[in-house]
Amino acid sequence: MGSREIKSPEDVRETAASLDGMSDSVHSKKLGVFFIESDNRRMAFGRGYTGGTTPVNIHGKPIADISKTGGWIAAFFIFGNEMAERMAYFGLSVNMVAFMFYVMHRPFSSSSNAVNNFLGISQASSVLGGFLADAYLGRYWTIAIFTTIYLAGLTGITLCATMKIFVPNQDQCDQLSLVLGSCEPAKSWQMLYLYTVLYITAFGAAGIRPCVSSFGADQFDERTKDYKTLLDRFFNFFYLSVTIGAIVAFTLVVYIQIKLGWGAAFGSLAIAMGISNLLFFAGTPLYRHRLPGGSPLTRVVQVLVAAFKKRNVPFTRSELIGLYELPGRHSAIKGSGKIPHTNDFRYKVLLFILCPYHKFMRCDFQIFWYFRSLDKAALQLKEDGRNPSPWRLCTVTQVEEVKILIKLIPIPACTIMLNVVLTEFLTLSVQQAYTLNTHIGKLKLPVTCMPVFPGLSVFLVLCLYYSIFVPISRRITGHPHGASQLQRVGIGLFISILSVAWAGAFERFRRGYAIRHGYEVSFLTPMPDLSAYWLLIQYCLIGIAEVFSIVGLLEFLYEEAPDAMKSIGSAYAALAGGLGCFVASIINSIVKAITRNPENKQQSWLSQNINTGKFDYFYWLLTILSVINFFIFLYSARSYKYRTEQTFEVRETKQDTQAEDS
Repeated sequence: MGSREIKSPEDVRETAASLDGMSDSVHSKKLGVFFIESDNRRMAFGRGYTGGTTPVNIHGKPIADISKTGGWIAAFFIFGNEMAERMAYFGLSVNMVAFMFYVMHRPFSSSSNAVNNFLGISQASSVLGGFLADAYLGRYWTIAIFTTIYLAGLTGITLCATMKIFVPNQDQCDQLSLVLGSCEPAKSWQMLYLYTVLYITAFGAAGIRPCVSSFGADQFDERTKDYKTLLDRFFNFFYLSVTIGAIVAFTLVVYIQIKLGWGAAFGSLAIAMGISNLLFFAGTPLYRHRLPGGSPLTRVVQVLVAAFKKRNVPFTRSELIGLYELPGRHSAIKGSGKIPHTNDFRYKVLLFILCPYHKFMRCDFQIFWYFRSLDKAALQLKEDGRNPSPWRLCTVTQVEEVKILIKLIPIPACTIMLNVVLTEFLTLSVQQAYTLNTHIGKLKLPVTCMPVFPGLSVFLVLCLYYSIFVPISRRITGHPHGASQLQRVGIGLFISILSVAWAGAFERFRRGYAIRHGYEVSFLTPMPDLSAYWLLIQYCLIGIAEVFSIVGLLEFLYEEAPDAMKSIGSAYAALAGGLGCFVASIINSIVKAITRNPENKQQSWLSQNINTGKFDYFYWLLTILSVINFFIFLYSARSYKYRTEQTFEVRETKQDTQAEDS
């Protein structure tokens, strides 16, 4: 069997002068890189190279008959776990604000911020779950451990809502007392207990979220011809399971709360989570696993350290051997295939240390650390020896991993603003709904059920996605799946702008109506002649935006992330969601501080009395920020090059097969 020698296009070495001068020509010149790959390691569709990514069973052994594992049957067990997790997540997010207000006697604003922090922590700390999965535990065991933690947190919340010792006295606390803030507040230890079990739940969710979608996608064989189609459908069905969980949370759980109380509502979430855990473990014999590849954080730091150590080594040095990569079939990283060297990303990394002097500027304490190129981490010199330290010399694959992680950052970062809007809608629109008529004929829909409508729109869009959107968009774009992953993210961001702009327009009309008809003070009294279903427009638009952006982002991150960092790639999406929650809280605090003037008795835009506040101004502020974010995304998406689009010059060489495997 012959072998192929892969090299970067335009084998041209850069001169020391061009590197030192950092001229524009640096970006057009290419490093010659050579390492051996065997013919049988090409992935489907020419997308990179596999190797070391062969699925194994739960014991880490090769699967004897891979056809009896994985596929849609295994994925459905995973869908069930995700459905229950999302049911609990949304059930807490929509009910906890009301629970803190009506039972724990906390103001709406502080209750909303507490729930925002819960949402933020559960998503932002997903990086920890992704790290543990990719580095040590694997995705299966990470899910298994953190679902148990999740269940423990839900059980603690159920006890809080069930036992009177954990809540303040409810006697003589009617609606007027709640409005005036004269009800007995929760004791500090009671709030401490509630926050503790709430954040335990958030920690459990953080471990599950980055692993479930990646673990589900692992069940499909990347060597099959229809892999791309299966992966595309998987992520749509995955998000459909998320949506079903949300719909159940916004309807059935709310109904249980109204009929049976808070303890029964939170208890139903714990029971559902327990059943889903059993379902997940029942599918264990069917799952395909990927071996964890060791600490990705260590590998990233090794690249940065090695590049810094060789920062002054020119690429034309006489002792230069080339860029380092292991020969033969296997990557140095467990669970990962080799990644060819790329020239499209000559990245300058800026880190910060105290430095008294720099050639570009003089200052007593200049904070500047400059790497000419991450490629220098793989620059092999004669002095490195036969067994070089990974802190001095890294493989090309390891360097490329870091490049990929950095290149991915702008895309999920641009979805932070979408998550800000989603977070604000989840809390502020509930306050709007309290002032509106929620009757459908003789049926009165509870206010806390209103967020179900984005879920219903998501459900509808996903059901019609392949029958309507894909054929129409395919004719326009020529893309086999209707739109590329980044195009879908962009469509979602644009629709989110329409959603928040409409929210501002309707809120201006709603507030004016309330003032004209004498409801300025009675902000918890529904206005019978103004229907809450005007909110459906903003709900449905944000639901459609969520489908396109989040599903496209999840698929994008899974495909583009390195083999041994799939969970961390998925964690990027969850991290963007968490940062969106935190940014929402920060924006709320800033707006309250700037727009409130106690001396003139001027209330903030986000006043607890929505009829005297200026929620419409706040929505338009979000619209402006969303527009700015959209243009930043367009620039980032236009600059991004998919890994599938990277081309490499492949040159036949006369290498002995035995030498390749040695």
